[in-house]
Amino acid sequence: MSDFRELYQEIILDHSKSPRNFRPLVGATFDAEGFNPLCGDQVHVWLALDGDKVKDASFLGTGCAISKASASMMTQAVKGRSKKDTEALFTAFHRLVTGEAARAGDDPEALGKLAVFAGVSEFPVRVKCASLAWHTLKAALEGAKTPVSTE
Repeated sequence: MSDFRELYQEIILDHSKSPRNFRPLVGATFDAEGFNPLCGDQVHVWLALDGDKVKDASFLGTGCAISKASASMMTQAVKGRSKKDTEALFTAFHRLVTGEAARAGDDPEALGKLAVFAGVSEFPVRVKCASLAWHTLKAALEGAKTPVSTE
């Protein structure tokens, strides 16, 4: 278990210090803003779709290491996926960080590198940090015009 925690910390810190796709996306098809009033995390997510596929994804934001790392890994994970597969990934990730997946016996490894967020479910206050970018992604796909809040 300590090896997993070390890997978790290493990946989270890497994506927090050097977030991938941390930029505005020129020519985005969809975008949305999200805010976590509990801790002040803010994120803006951009998506460029080519037909039904996510061609590119990016974000900008401020927040804790978990929030930034989650957004970074999310933008990597959704590229090349269909809108439907992206929505299914949102659901699977949300189940993972809320602990619902563990209670149901789901295999966290099915989420690949995103499985490092499984430990977040042990810290309820951090669930909103990990899921903010994902809720913002979902809002962007749905064409939401108002900022998303985790409250």
